[in-house]
Amino acid sequence: MRTDGFAKWTRRFEEERERRRAQGDPDWGRNATLHPAVWASIQRFQVGEDGDGANLVGKADEAGDADYGRAVRLFVAEEQNHARLLARLLAAGGIPTLTGHWSDTAFVRLRRLMGLRMELLVLMIAEVVALRYYRALRDGAGDALTSEVAGRILSDEERHVPFHCERLHASLAELPRPVRRPVMTLWRLLLLAACLLVAADHGPALRRLGIGRLRFVGDVMASSRAVVSAVLVPRPDAWTSAS
Repeated sequence: MRTDGFAKWTRRFEEERERRRAQGDPDWGRNATLHPAVWASIQRFQVGEDGDGANLVGKADEAGDADYGRAVRLFVAEEQNHARLLARLLAAGGIPTLTGHWSDTAFVRLRRLMGLRMELLVLMIAEVVALRYYRALRDGAGDALTSEVAGRILSDEERHVPFHCERLHASLAELPRPVRRPVMTLWRLLLLAACLLVAADHGPALRRLGIGRLRFVGDVMASSRAVVSAVLVPRPDAWTSAS
């Protein structure tokens, strides 16, 4: 498979890593005050962000593109940093982290069922849902420390989606042309199912953040149209401008 162009993603991830180092952490000395429902929601998202990413890294290495493999390792490091930021945020509010959650366990098992293409399609469901969630947390938390942490994570996620779109575009190009759009239609159906589960599980927190369940699902599904377009057309960066 040809996967030209991932050296640029490695550079982008490395540049962002250096920017984070220069910026430093938020001021954890500030107290974080949130409604219990929002804390419970953050606990569950923190579990989802945590993990070593070994399965994804292994599949990326098997794809045979060294630049892509390096970029995936940097992506995994950013996700691990998200878990760390959320854990520190929870600690600032005196809230413990969870050791696990059924939704994350099911999600990870589904990702590992097949090869890299399936892993990325399932991972993209979480990434697209996360975009709307962290935007709601940034804008609706009413707490300065929480808004800063959510904003930092959101900024990373906005780069992650086009990164995965570019790799999925190359991967789906291996399939017969008539199959590609049905694959992404099925992906949107799976996204809808995941959205409904998240909305049900995090509904009380979403209401506290100023966005109801139906609006959350509607916003995620609306944004997914641009993702599908970015995966199917030759210019996946179109997702960035569309968003």
